[in-house]
Amino acid sequence: MRFVRSGEATLHVEANLLRDRPTVVFVNPLGADLRIWDDVVAALARARLGALRYDLRGQGLSDLGATPIRLSDHVADLEAALASFGIARAAICGLSVGGMIALGLARKRPDLAAGLVLCCTAPRVGTAESWDSGIAAIERGGVGAIAEAVLQLWFSPAAYSENGPAVALCRNMLARTPADGYAATCAGLREADLEDAARAVAAPTLCLAGERDRATPPESVRALSAMIAGARFATIVGAGHMLCVEAPEALADHIVRFVDEIYACDESLFARGMAVRRRVLGDGHVDAAERNKTALDADFQRFIAEGAWGSVWSRPGLTLRERSMITIALLAALGHEGEVAMHARATRNTGATQGDVAEALLHVAVYAGVPAANRAFHTVKKTFEAMEEHP
Repeated sequence: MRFVRSGEATLHVEANLLRDRPTVVFVNPLGADLRIWDDVVAALARARLGALRYDLRGQGLSDLGATPIRLSDHVADLEAALASFGIARAAICGLSVGGMIALGLARKRPDLAAGLVLCCTAPRVGTAESWDSGIAAIERGGVGAIAEAVLQLWFSPAAYSENGPAVALCRNMLARTPADGYAATCAGLREADLEDAARAVAAPTLCLAGERDRATPPESVRALSAMIAGARFATIVGAGHMLCVEAPEALADHIVRFVDEIYACDESLFARGMAVRRRVLGDGHVDAAERNKTALDADFQRFIAEGAWGSVWSRPGLTLRERSMITIALLAALGHEGEVAMHARATRNTGATQGDVAEALLHVAVYAGVPAANRAFHTVKKTFEAMEEHP
C-alpha cells in the first residue's frame, strides 16, 4: 500500500508507472475512490501508458486533514502526489469534481500538465443552495442518505434501472464514504468557480461528456470546451456520468489517442529544436553536447532543445541573423562570456557579420554599460581571430 503526505493529510495512492513512457494521472469525483479507474488503467497498460491515481482527502483510505478544506487543498494534494513520484509532467484526467481539480492545477502549475482530459465536468458545479442541502442531509443520515439520488445522477437511466454489479458496488462504495470527508468537500466546492482558470488553460485539452449524463449534461461540458482555446469536445454514446465505470474501454480509447497525439507533438518540438540547434551551432557542438549528456542534465538538455531551439529560435518572425544579433547582445549584457563566444562562432551559420555583432555590442554599451560591452568585444575579437586561424 502506497501513501503520500500532503500537509496534514495522508493520501492513499496507487502508481503503475512505466519507464520512458507518458503517465496519466486520474482525479476522482466526489464520493468515489481510486478503484473506479481499474478498467481504464488496465486498458492504458495494454497501450503502454503509465497511471497514477489516489483517493481524494477525506474519501477512500485518505485522511481528511485539517478543516475547512477548499479546492486549493485538493490541488495541493495533486501536486504532492506528482512530486512524490518525481513526475514533472503528465496528462491529467479528472472526472466531475476531479476535472475541477485538474483545472485548478493547470492554473497554478501549468508546467505539470502536458494535457487535460476533463470528463463530465464544468467550471462551476451545483449552487450554494444545492450544496447546503446535501451537507444537511449527510449530517442527518450519513452519505447513505443521499446514495440513491447520487447513483441516479452517476449512471445512465438504463444502467441504473438494470441495477447490475457496477451499480451495486458503487452503491456500497458511496455509502461507505466518510460523512465528514464528503461534507467537507461539498463545503469547499460551494464557492468554487473555475471559469477564469478554464479560459487561461494553454495545455491541449479534451472535454468528454456522457450522452446520458444527468449530473453534468453534455451541453455543460461543451460550454466548458468553448472556454478553452483549442479544446476538443466528444460525447461517449449511451454513457452516464461515471464514464470510467460505465464505458471504460471507450474512455480509455479517447485517452490513449489523445495522449499519443500530445506526446507526438512533444517529439516533433524536440526534433524541430534539434534541427535548428544543429543549423545554428553546428553538428560538432551538438554532437559533443549529446556525448557529454548524463542522467543529471538529460532533462535540461531536452528543455534547451524544446524551449529555446524548438520554440523561440524556430519562430518565423525574425531571421536567424537577427536572432543571432539579439542573443549575443543579451548574453553580453548579462556577462555570460562563454555563451557570447559560442554564439559568435555560430555567426558562420546564421549569416550575422562581424559588423552586425559590433553594432549589437554598441547597443549593449549604451543600455547595459560600457564594462559589459568591453568584456564582450574582447571575447568576440578572440573568437573571430580563432575562427580565421581555424576556419
